[in-house]
Amino acid sequence: MRFDTKIAVIVRTDLADWQKLNVTAFLSSGLAHATDEIVGKPYEDASGNVYLPMFREPVLVYAADAPALTRTHTRALSRDLPMSLYTEDLFGTDNEDDNRATVRAVGADALNLVGLAVYGPRGQVDKVTKGLRLHG
Repeated sequence: MRFDTKIAVIVRTDLADWQKLNVTAFLSSGLAHATDEIVGKPYEDASGNVYLPMFREPVLVYAADAPALTRTHTRALSRDLPMSLYTEDLFGTDNEDDNRATVRAVGADALNLVGLAVYGPRGQVDKVTKGLRLHG
């Protein structure tokens, strides 16, 4: 099935594996609030156990170096696409209030990005992620 929308997570290539996974999880959780349609319905197994809903479409995870991540961020901002971000400074905080304050203290052009997640119309997200390769 081809969706009209696209979910893309972009992670900086020089992170440790645990950081890449952590950043991907945090970014994805942010996108879950982009629209009411991004998340599907709850799951249920044959025993009647109910599980939380997940995204209704695939998540494509891309790899990027720091300059490509900055370029992707600029493109997403210019298109006003829903986006979550993770900066390197967030590895040094341990609570949500400090996370928000850390991001708020830095201008958009100076953010030390380690990851982004973007959601929107397929064509717009494709333009934002142009030139990036899927994470391998």
